[in-house]
Amino acid sequence: MSALATTIPAGGVRRLLSTAPFGDTVAAAAAAGRLVVQPRMGMPSVPVMLGGLQAVAAADATTVGTITLDSYTRVGDHDSARKALREGSDLNGFPIVAHGADVTREMLANIGAPDFAIQVRHGSPLPLGIVQALLDAGLDATEGGPVSYCLPYSRTPLAQAVDAWAASCEMLAERVQGAHLESFGGCMLGQLCPPSLLVAISALEGMFFRQRGLTSISLSYAQGTSFDQDVDAIAALRHLAGQYLGDTQWHVVLYSYMGVFPRTEAGALELLRGSATLARTTGAERLIVKTPAEAHRIPTVADNILALGEAARASEGVLPQPGSITDNPVYAEARLLVEAVLELDPDIGRALRKAFEKGYLDVPFCLHADNAQRARSFIDGDGRLQWLSTGRMPIAATKPAGSARLGADDFLGMLSHVQRGFDLAALETEYSRPTLTSTTSIAKDAK
Repeated sequence: MSALATTIPAGGVRRLLSTAPFGDTVAAAAAAGRLVVQPRMGMPSVPVMLGGLQAVAAADATTVGTITLDSYTRVGDHDSARKALREGSDLNGFPIVAHGADVTREMLANIGAPDFAIQVRHGSPLPLGIVQALLDAGLDATEGGPVSYCLPYSRTPLAQAVDAWAASCEMLAERVQGAHLESFGGCMLGQLCPPSLLVAISALEGMFFRQRGLTSISLSYAQGTSFDQDVDAIAALRHLAGQYLGDTQWHVVLYSYMGVFPRTEAGALELLRGSATLARTTGAERLIVKTPAEAHRIPTVADNILALGEAARASEGVLPQPGSITDNPVYAEARLLVEAVLELDPDIGRALRKAFEKGYLDVPFCLHADNAQRARSFIDGDGRLQWLSTGRMPIAATKPAGSARLGADDFLGMLSHVQRGFDLAALETEYSRPTLTSTTSIAKDAK
């Protein structure tokens, strides 16, 4: 696929992309049986950001690139971002609006990989200025959503976010034929949210994008606390996507665990490899990785390249065995949630607002003013995320063994559940490995 692909929007104006089309790139890799792996990476200066993109493009894996934006840009404070650039102050991402379209387009032209696709990641509930900037620079892909980039990250009213995302979707669709948008709905406080709600929000945001004219969509899901439950969740997500997005180009993107990451390198790598295995097993087309450095510091480019390679190798030889929706509890709950929302209004944006007003969607432990805050979750004895209380959602809670109340210690235990499990397993393996002295003794005893 050439980076010089020309797009023709409704107005008839021809635009030149600076990168390979994102959706087509992932689709081509999936057709060839390859898992696409992707880092989360954003640096403020053009030379460093360029170097990171070049390294990802050259990695020994099937990759797409990421330009993650800084916090000032996410909240629309572009003057502060420009000031930081002038003064050489540190930023936690690439200020695409402050740099300007010409600077970004020139950076992309110097990557030297014409078949390399790139996604802009940002975290903004009001993304119109960001979408304008990425389109002006010749990029065609971003992510987020009216719910998933509003409730966890901001105090912006949900109604305002819905309107802003509607306008952004329409701009993407009008400016670039085949522009790609990923729902972040499967990652909302994902480390503590039962997967049925993640699946439902991701699917609903995908429908919202489609209703606003987009024809290339991805639906996200964050690796959770149970491999088997995650298999059910991705099967549910794929079935709902086939049901409601069948006339669009779509794929599933899996995120390596989004919560507290293992502190041991061995534990972190095992968790990363597990996410790659999960992606291939379930047929997810793309994986966004985390690195062994996550628990200690901001990952470097080298950390990300290591993680991409580890994930790619772990996925090799894993045969897809997609889960079924028959007797699938995640699908049963997600379907009820989706259908309840769709019955509220034919316009998905209005339906989402009404669903949160009525409590039909309720994200556990999310403090946003538009969230009912009646839902709670727990991790059961098999390591699965279950509903402790569901508020007014049209699904039932599960009675846990022991106390039905969630205390502070229980909450902290949930946050560290995955980290503790993988670190303990790594340490047990390390302690059980023979030392040089004990190996010598064993050899002598064998004579």
